[in-house]
Amino acid sequence: MESNYDLIVIGSGPGGYVAAIRAGQLGLKTAIIEKEALGGVCLNWGCIPSKSLLKNAEIVSYVKRADEFGLKMDNFHADYSVAIDRSRKVVERNTKGVAFLLEKNKVELIQGTGKIVGAGKVAIEPGGNVIEAKNIIVATGARPRSIPPLPIDGDKVITSRESIVLSDLPSSIVIVGGGAIGVEFAYIYKMYGVQVTIVEMLPRLVPNEDEDISAQLERAFKRHRIDFLTGAGVTGVDTTGPGVKVTVDKDGATQTLECDKVLVAIGVQPNVEDLGLETVGIATDRTGIIVDDKMATNVAGIYAIGDVNGKMPLAHVASAQAAIAVETIAGLETQPLDYTYMPRATYCLPQIASFGLTEAQAREQGKEIKTGIFNVQANGKALAMGETAGMVKLVVDAKHGELLGGHMIGPEVTELLGELTLTRILEGTVLELGWAVHAHPSLSEMLKEAALGAQGRTIHM
Repeated sequence: MESNYDLIVIGSGPGGYVAAIRAGQLGLKTAIIEKEALGGVCLNWGCIPSKSLLKNAEIVSYVKRADEFGLKMDNFHADYSVAIDRSRKVVERNTKGVAFLLEKNKVELIQGTGKIVGAGKVAIEPGGNVIEAKNIIVATGARPRSIPPLPIDGDKVITSRESIVLSDLPSSIVIVGGGAIGVEFAYIYKMYGVQVTIVEMLPRLVPNEDEDISAQLERAFKRHRIDFLTGAGVTGVDTTGPGVKVTVDKDGATQTLECDKVLVAIGVQPNVEDLGLETVGIATDRTGIIVDDKMATNVAGIYAIGDVNGKMPLAHVASAQAAIAVETIAGLETQPLDYTYMPRATYCLPQIASFGLTEAQAREQGKEIKTGIFNVQANGKALAMGETAGMVKLVVDAKHGELLGGHMIGPEVTELLGELTLTRILEGTVLELGWAVHAHPSLSEMLKEAALGAQGRTIHM
């Protein structure tokens, strides 16, 4: 192990490992410290394995609809433990890929726990060996959040961390939280025959999405027979019996839900403890480490990226912040990130994808807007796929046609986000998006039609 570096990165999630690789590309002598597995939560216990499980669930859903496709199956059995095993193999392949890229870019990987012990100094535990660098990037991520009424025991009351490797399915589960993690696991479990109830404190599922998207998802979940209570809060759990009793308050009335397990999916909290932040005086608030547009903390030479800074807890945001921090260190010019227009994706079925302002947000800001809407059921490719639920909704500046927001729910709509965000970056409008010839039949035609709809010129609906 060397002792002096240009850069030390603490944490190897999608922020940390991207920072280390980019630093290696720029010729910086770099070390990355990881106490668990390369790739962090996203690669090992979040984004990647959950998408593997969601693919399995999607296949199961098609088998359940086999009659539509002229397929007859007797004695069908879906083995969830095999789905878990497959997801772990996907994770293993990805972690090996990250290790290869770090080695290729001459990044030294140090297994252990990093703690800042002084200006430019990081101690590695166990052992206490101290290494030094001109710059430090903190990329320690976040962990599932808990609240007093929901003490997590890792057995009956679990988080996504336990859920992602749980091979023995419960017969029933209550999922507390109707955001992205909650609805993704709800779909997975339901497709495998688990009785699912979601409890969401806010008035609708996926409450950060456009209201029309939430309404579409709620209709789809009703068809899937996924139960949900919105505008409801959990006030306590009782795990003393063979199962779990969840006390819920809705509209002033109390009810009790009985289940085998409870999954707590109410967001994340930054991993700022035991990092030595107070040793050098790094400023924090309730959301995490405070940083500027360059990802720099208040202490010279120390940066913080990803979930630990609380800006926006998404893997691709962490990776984007990583590039900014490293390129700043290398003396390159960078562009500030606009978090309003960050793409957001949820991978239940139907999928949800969005960026920018919702219609309600745009109106609250006093903007004069138009909307362009196209329904999935009017798209030929979607119908050929056997999918009819969903919509594309564009929120558009009424005068210039500028894209203020894009909101989609339907088959594979997460793959359509790039076109909308690129249109925005290039200062395109619905005029250009409507002009662009899209392949037929394709799901991307929905974007063109929604753009035409904002101009009152929809063709196929």
